[in-house]
Amino acid sequence: MTGSSRPSGATGSTVPTALRDRGAAPVLRGPLPDAPEFPEPPGTAGRWARDLWMGMRFALAGGREGLLRTSLTALGVGFGVAVLLLAAAVPNLISGYEERNAARGHEYTSASEGEIAPGERTVLITPQSTQFRGEWVTGTVLHAEGGDPALPPGITEVPAPGTMVVSPALRDLLDSPDAHLLTPRLPYELSGIVADEGLTEPNELLWYAGDPGLAERIDDDGVYRVDAFGVTAGSQPLHPVLLLMLVIGCVVLLLPVGAFIATAVRLGGERRDRRLAALRLLGTDVRATHRIAAGEALAGALVGLLVGVVVFLLGRNLLAEFRIFGLSAFSEDAVPALAIALFVIIGVPTAAVMVTLQAMRRVAVEPLGVVRTSTPRRRRLWWRLLPPLAGLALLLPLALSGSEEPDVGTGEIWQVSVGIVFLLVGATAVLPWLVEALTGRVRGGPVPFQLAMRRLQLDSGSASRAVSGVTIAVAGAIALQMFLTGITTQFSEETGAGEGSPSLVVSGGAPRDPSDPLEGARRLEEVAGVTGVLGYASHQLPRTDDAEIWSGVTIAECEVLVRLLATENCVDGAVYLAHREDERLNVAPGDSLNLAVEYDALSGDRLDTEVEPWTIPADAPVVTLGGENGIGYLMSGVFATPAALDPGRIPDIAFEAQLYTQPGEPDIAEHVRNALFDGESRFYVFEASPTLHDDEFDNLRRSLYAGAVVVMLLIGGSMAISTLEQMRERRRLLSVLVAFGTPRSTLAGSVLWQTALPVALGLLIAMVGGMGLGAVLLTTVGGSVVFDIPSLLVMTAAGAGVVLGATLVGMPSLYRMMRPQGLRTE
Repeated sequence: MTGSSRPSGATGSTVPTALRDRGAAPVLRGPLPDAPEFPEPPGTAGRWARDLWMGMRFALAGGREGLLRTSLTALGVGFGVAVLLLAAAVPNLISGYEERNAARGHEYTSASEGEIAPGERTVLITPQSTQFRGEWVTGTVLHAEGGDPALPPGITEVPAPGTMVVSPALRDLLDSPDAHLLTPRLPYELSGIVADEGLTEPNELLWYAGDPGLAERIDDDGVYRVDAFGVTAGSQPLHPVLLLMLVIGCVVLLLPVGAFIATAVRLGGERRDRRLAALRLLGTDVRATHRIAAGEALAGALVGLLVGVVVFLLGRNLLAEFRIFGLSAFSEDAVPALAIALFVIIGVPTAAVMVTLQAMRRVAVEPLGVVRTSTPRRRRLWWRLLPPLAGLALLLPLALSGSEEPDVGTGEIWQVSVGIVFLLVGATAVLPWLVEALTGRVRGGPVPFQLAMRRLQLDSGSASRAVSGVTIAVAGAIALQMFLTGITTQFSEETGAGEGSPSLVVSGGAPRDPSDPLEGARRLEEVAGVTGVLGYASHQLPRTDDAEIWSGVTIAECEVLVRLLATENCVDGAVYLAHREDERLNVAPGDSLNLAVEYDALSGDRLDTEVEPWTIPADAPVVTLGGENGIGYLMSGVFATPAALDPGRIPDIAFEAQLYTQPGEPDIAEHVRNALFDGESRFYVFEASPTLHDDEFDNLRRSLYAGAVVVMLLIGGSMAISTLEQMRERRRLLSVLVAFGTPRSTLAGSVLWQTALPVALGLLIAMVGGMGLGAVLLTTVGGSVVFDIPSLLVMTAAGAGVVLGATLVGMPSLYRMMRPQGLRTE
C-alpha cells in the first residue's frame, strides 16, 4: 500500500506523521489576513438610492425599447408639466397686466380747475377711445406745456402736432385692407410705434397723438392736466361668487392634468414587468424590483420635467402670437410662481414613484415570469363610493347655508376645492368597477367585439386609466358650465331686446351742437344700410323739492315717442310719464324738475347753480314703458317733445339713438361710428343684445374657456400617446393573429371597440357626476339649477370626439405593427 491508502479494518490516525509531529492545526477565528473587505450592507436610504438609480439606468440605457418607452412617458408627462407651469404663471400674468396698466395710469385732475399749475412737467391730455369690430381702440391726445413733459411708458416724446404713435397691433390693422373703416376716427399721420412696456397685452390697439389745440380747450370737462404717469397697482377684490367660480374653474381644469400625468408614468408596464422577472431570477427580492420599476418611472418623469420646461418656454412665446377668446399676454410676464413651480418640480417625480409602487403591489414578479394572467380578484364597490361621499360631506354644509353671497375665505376655498377633487376622483374610481361588471357579463357578438371584450376582461384597468382623464375633464366641464349658466342672472341684465328691436344702440355722447342735441339723428339717417333712427336726448334731473330724488328725462320728436312708448295721438308739445311694470316713477304730474343742476365731472360734487324749475304738466298721462320697440336702455321718467321741453336748456344732456339696419349689412356699426365722430364727442355704438353681462364676469368666463381649450388639447395629445403605447405593447400579439389569418380590419375594429366601451361608460359617469356636482355648487350660491341639455351633449360629444380622434391617429401605427416582422424577438 502506498500513499494514504489503508487496508480495511485498520485503526489509528489517518493524519500523516509529519503533520502529527507538528501538533494540531490552530482554529482560525476571524477573516483571513489577505481576504478582501466586503462593504457594509446599505441602509434604507442607500437601498432606495441604489435601486432607483439602477431603474433609471435601465430606462435611459436599456436599448431602443427602453428609450422608446421613456420617450413616450416623457412626452405624456411633459405636456402635463407644461400646462401646470402655464397655470403657475397665471398669477404673474395677472400682476404683469395690472402693473403695466398702472404704469400708464394717472390722476384725473381737471385742467379747468387748476389743481395742478402749468409747468415743465405738465401735459394736457384727453381720452379718445372708440371701438372697432367689438374691440376697444384706446386713444389719448397729448399736448406738452413744458420742455420736459411727463410721458406715458412706451413713448419717448410727445408726438408732433397732427401725428400719432400706435401699438404694433394697431399698425397692422391700419396696414390692412379694412383700415378705411377706422382711419376716419384717427385723423393723424403715423409717426412711430409704442414700445411693449407701454402696452397691457401684445394685441392691444393703442395710440397717442399730439394736438396743440388742447390748450384752447382747457375749460372742457374732458381735458385733464397731469405731471406724472404711474399709479399704485392694485385690484378690487372679486365678488364672492366670482371667486368661487375661479376656484371651481382652476380645480376642474387642473385635475385632469394630474390624471394624465399619473397615466403617463405607467406606460410600458407589461414589458417592464417581464424584464423585472429576469432580475428576480438573479436574486433580486420583491421590494427591490418594485424600487427598480419606480426608478424607471422616475427617469421618465425627470425627462418629462425637462420636456415640459422646454415646451413651456417655447409655448409661452406663442402667447403674444395667438388669441384665445380674445386673450393674449407678453411672454416675459409668463413666469411661474416660485412656490407652485417647486411643487410641480418636486411633486411630479414623487408622484411617479408613488404611482408605480402602488401599481406594482398588484403584480407578482417571480423569477419565471410575471403573474398577471391569473384570474384577478373582483373589484369591490364600497370603498370606491367613499370619495364622492366625502366630497358631498364637504360641499353640502355650504350648499345648505342658503346664502346667495357665501363667505368665501381661505377655509371655504380649501373646503370647496377638496370636495370637488373627491367627487371627480370618485367618478374615476367607479369607472373600473363598472367596466369590469359590464364586460364580465358580455357574451357573443362580432369577432372584433369579442376580441375587445376578452381584452377588457383580462385587463380592464389599463383601458379605464386611459379614459379617466377624459371622465374628469368632461365631468368638470359640465359642472363648470352648469355653474356659469346658473349664476349668469346674477351678473347680467335683461334689456328686453328681441325680434323687431333695434340692432344698434348709440349711447353716451355729447351732441356736436349743444343747442340742438337731436341733430345727430339726421346724420345717422344718411348712413347707408340704416333703415330707421329713433334719436333722443336724455339726462337725469333732480326734483326741485327734494334733490335726492332723481328722474330720467328723454326728449324726442313725436314719431320717435310713438314707437318708444307704443302710444298714439302724440302731438308736438306732449309730455308723458313712462315706467316699466317692475319699476315705480319718482315723479308725478305737477312735480317740478331742476334743469340747471350740474355736478363736477371728477369729484361728483354738486355745483352751486341757480335753480331753473320745469313743471310737469298736470295732465301728463302715465304709460308703461316696454312696448314693441322699447328696450332696456331707456330710463323711466319724463318723455317729452322738444316743444314741451327744449333740450338745449339742459346742461350736459347726451344724445342717444336706437338704429334699425338692413340684415346682413357688413360693418354697419363702423359706418355709424364714423358718421358720429367729430373729433371731440365720445359716442359708444354697440349691438343691441337681449342680455348685458358684467365685464368682470365676462372676462373671467372667457379666461376659463381659454383654459378649457388648452386642457382639451392636452387630452388629445395624451390620449394619442397612450394609444400608441398600448398598441406597441401588443405588437407581437397582433402580429401572431395576422400570421394566423386574422384580417387587419378585424383587429382595427377590436381596438376601436376596446376604446369605445370604457369611453362610453366614462362619459355616462361624467354626465351624471358633472350634473350632480353642478347642482350642489349652484345651491351653494343660491343659483337656479337648470340643466342645459344641448350644452351638456355638446361637451360630452367634444370629449368623445377627442378620444376618437386620438384613436384614429394611432391607426396608421397599428397597421404598421401588424406585420410578420413583429414576431422577431431578441
